[in-house]
Amino acid sequence: MEVSMRKKMTVKTTCLLVLFLFITPFLFLSIKSITSGWSWESFSLLKVDLDVWKVLVTDPIILKAIVTSMGLNLIVLILNFIISLPAAKVLAHDTFKGKALFETFLYLPILFPSLAMVMGIHITMIRFGLTDNWLGVSLVHLIPTVPYSIRILRSGFDSIGPHLESQARTLGASNMTILHHIYFPLLLPSLRSVVFLVTVISLSQYALTAIIGGGSVITLAMIYFPYFSTVNETMIASVSILFALIPIAMMGLSEMLFRILVPYYKKSKVGGDLYER
Repeated sequence: MEVSMRKKMTVKTTCLLVLFLFITPFLFLSIKSITSGWSWESFSLLKVDLDVWKVLVTDPIILKAIVTSMGLNLIVLILNFIISLPAAKVLAHDTFKGKALFETFLYLPILFPSLAMVMGIHITMIRFGLTDNWLGVSLVHLIPTVPYSIRILRSGFDSIGPHLESQARTLGASNMTILHHIYFPLLLPSLRSVVFLVTVISLSQYALTAIIGGGSVITLAMIYFPYFSTVNETMIASVSILFALIPIAMMGLSEMLFRILVPYYKKSKVGGDLYER
């Protein structure tokens, strides 16, 4: 009984902490984005002002930047899964000579500044025609995102273990059947984490996009950061809200795809690893 009460108190404390650290600042930012004359000291000058939002939703440059950002995020996500799923599975279930060195190499972009690495490969990308276009920017966004994807997915593979795959193979299951009917459902929490983290990291890449994109590929980050130099606080708040909505939209899109592609899809129970038909 005492343990149960402690768990309930822990849950309540965690919820209050999340409310204070995330929801409350977002609420204030939302109020600031649709009002003018607001100050911390008084609400007496508060009045609704939607002019900034009207500009944001009608400006063709911003709309194009949103489409470009979401398109790049989708490409980067697909490439992350193509690279990270096999790499994470090998690191989790296989033992081979040089495994520690191979793992260290995969995690190097976390240890070194991405900007320094991009400056080193910039000339090479120019020679291969990978600058000033979507493909080059998508590839360079893999540098800061792939190590995190591998780390997250490896933890998922570690928790599953190799035994289910071994049993499936004894029953004649193919590689695609094992991936589709065993790993995809059980890796769903890890897949969700990868989608969110990769989207946030890729979306915030200003310097890497500017260097490789050369000004031809305009993402929301390249429009967002210059707005900090303006004195219009309503504009800053509105663009910040818009910037935060893209990861939410990508999570919603990924959930729809998971519902279609992942077998036995259902909201996870406690622990996020039990699924039913």
